[in-house]
Amino acid sequence: MNEKLVKAFNDQIRKEIESAYLYLAMAAYFDNQTLEGFAHWMKKQAQEELNHAMKFYEHLNERGARVELQPISLLGKDWSSALEVFKQTYEHEQKVTQSINDLVQLASELKDNAALVFLNWFVNEQVEEESNAQKILTLLERIKDNFAGIMMLDRELAKRE
Repeated sequence: MNEKLVKAFNDQIRKEIESAYLYLAMAAYFDNQTLEGFAHWMKKQAQEELNHAMKFYEHLNERGARVELQPISLLGKDWSSALEVFKQTYEHEQKVTQSINDLVQLASELKDNAALVFLNWFVNEQVEEESNAQKILTLLERIKDNFAGIMMLDRELAKRE
C-alpha cells in the first residue's frame, strides 16, 4: 500500500474510535437523563463505530501495512437536550462521510483498486448512517420538548438491535 494511503487509513481508525467515544459520551448523557432507549441506541452506535475501526485495522494488516494507533480526542460531553445531541450526531456523520469520500478520492488517485473495493462498503454505510441520524433528528425537531413524544421515541430507540 502507498504510504500516503496507509497514513490516511490510520487516521480513519482514529476517527472511527473518536466517533465511538463520542457516541459513548452521548450514551452517558442519556443514561444520566434516564432516557434508556436513547442511551441504548448510542451504545449500539458506539459499538458499530468500533467495528468500523477494526475493519480498517484488518484491511491494513491483510495488506502488510502497519497499524499505528493515535491519541484520540473527546468530541463532546455536554448537551442540553436530545435534540442537541442528534444535531451533533447528524453533523458528525456528515463529517465522517466526507472523510470516507476523501479516502475514496485518494485511493482512486493512487489506483489502489483493493482499497476502492474495501471503501465501497463504507460509502454505502455512510448513506445509512446519515439517514438514520437525520430521521431521528427530524422527529426530535417535531417533538421539541414534548415529554410524551420524547418517551415514545425513547421506547422506539430501545428496540435497536
